Amino acid sequence: MAISPSFTVNCSILLTDVPLLERPQAARQAGFDAVEFWWPFARAVPTDREVTSFIRSINDAGVQLTGLNFAAGDMPAGDRGILSNPTHTSEFRDNVAVAIAIAQSLGTKAFNALYGNRSEAFAPEEQDAIAAENLAHAGEAANQIGAVVLVEPVSGAVGYPLKHAADAVQVIDRVRETFGTDNLRLLADLYHLEVNGDDISTALDVYADHIGHVQIADSPGRGEPGTGTLDLHCYLDQLRSNGYGGYVGLEYKSTHQNTFDWLDRDLRPSRRGVGI
Repeated sequence: MAISPSFTVNCSILLTDVPLLERPQAARQAGFDAVEFWWPFARAVPTDREVTSFIRSINDAGVQLTGLNFAAGDMPAGDRGILSNPTHTSEFRDNVAVAIAIAQSLGTKAFNALYGNRSEAFAPEEQDAIAAENLAHAGEAANQIGAVVLVEPVSGAVGYPLKHAADAVQVIDRVRETFGTDNLRLLADLYHLEVNGDDISTALDVYADHIGHVQIADSPGRGEPGTGTLDLHCYLDQLRSNGYGGYVGLEYKSTHQNTFDWLDRDLRPSRRGVGI
């Protein structure tokens, strides 16, 4: 029996023992029919051949690409987005065009726009201003295909200014008030919120109407659900009660070979919809 399609496998952090373009098929073989990716190319604007190969890997696996990150710079080197850096505006907007084309081909309806670390070369106010402009641009482009743009608080990056749900919502509200963009949403990654000391339960209630996507990993360690102390079952029940019916991204680090076996025990999905 297939695993509930409410779970979408992040193929950039999971299934890394197989080549990237084989991961959608590996997710399918594990029982999932939905996947998400960080930006899967080395450059913000890949070749047509690279794009075609990526799209084919999704279609051949028979899975839905539920989410795609915009280019975020050199992630292994510590980058966490380029949209707030004035020197990368052209690169970011060129990337948005490519991402929208991929999404239009695959029916993808969510893009994660990582904000970017602070740069000492520019005042924070200047970076926030260009970020708002770029998010408005991305939101307008995404709106043309009925998609949303996600803004995410992130842990583990000292220079990343969005730590709590309130920080991301403040950005979302600023873009809406300044540019009229109304399709920006909060990406509530429960692991990042926990590590940053956010009050998760309060945030899920206060910002329920802002949440556009949810991702999970246990804490500490960012491993599979059940490897830490984070009460993911409780939080996902809360999300369901608040009306969230979207996908839940599995964005955790595998700690053993059978990384999805937690779904076969006390946290298995029991119905179509949010829940573990």
